Amino acid sequence: MSNKIYEKLIACRDAVRKVTDFEPEVALVLGSGLGAFADNIKVECEVSYSDIPGFPVSTVPGHAGKFIFGYLGDKKIVCMKGRVHFYEGYDISDVVLPARLMSLLGAKVLFLTNAAGGLGEGFNAGDLMLITDHISIFAPNPLIGPNLDEMGARFPDMSSVYDKDLQEVIRKVADENGIKLQQGVYCQLTGPSFESPAEIRLLGKLGVSAVGMSTVVEAIAANHCGMKICGVSCISNLAAGISDQPLCHEEVQEAADKAAPLFTKLVAESIKRF
Repeated sequence: MSNKIYEKLIACRDAVRKVTDFEPEVALVLGSGLGAFADNIKVECEVSYSDIPGFPVSTVPGHAGKFIFGYLGDKKIVCMKGRVHFYEGYDISDVVLPARLMSLLGAKVLFLTNAAGGLGEGFNAGDLMLITDHISIFAPNPLIGPNLDEMGARFPDMSSVYDKDLQEVIRKVADENGIKLQQGVYCQLTGPSFESPAEIRLLGKLGVSAVGMSTVVEAIAANHCGMKICGVSCISNLAAGISDQPLCHEEVQEAADKAAPLFTKLVAESIKRF
């Protein structure tokens, strides 16, 4: 029986392959604040999302829409400049299509980044947080429906989604460069509204340190594909109810931009050592 999700994925892969045969080792998803990261890449090729038939296109301010293929040091990477979110109205299979596509193009490692609201003890706006685990009960699981047998098992293990060795590399890079690095559990909610103070209190009781509107579903899909995964959040604001400041996207973008130099250094140096 044909699987329309897999057929669409293969069509996207074939469209990219008509443009480039570059095979990345590492895939990187750029969240808010890392838009200028591509300046560090020795670019071999760029592919706009709009040039890939059926590919979802981001509608969020600050999210460009293209794949960048090239070198970071001697590492071959594909960089996703701009992601799509479930709250934009896309089917969850389209939200995770880019992660699956980068796996099909050859990437074995997926580095996920995002801007997040912080609720961990001692967290401040501008902090960076290493994601050690996640909670996924609030966003639809991208594996619901017929299994993509070509990609992975029906019931993938989720005991260690975020690779311990990759985490250690990131910690070491942070330590050597004097970068303050928090760590904790990330939770994805659907958005687009920010969370209420009551929801944040609930998440705190569940052991959540940072909350956002992306990342977890991508990690689930990539884990299903057999990729090694790591992730870092930029704590762009304190979550609702923790401070008296009302939340807005402009605040998130501004704080993420201010943290960008250290964020960029941490991500770039870590990838070079993977």
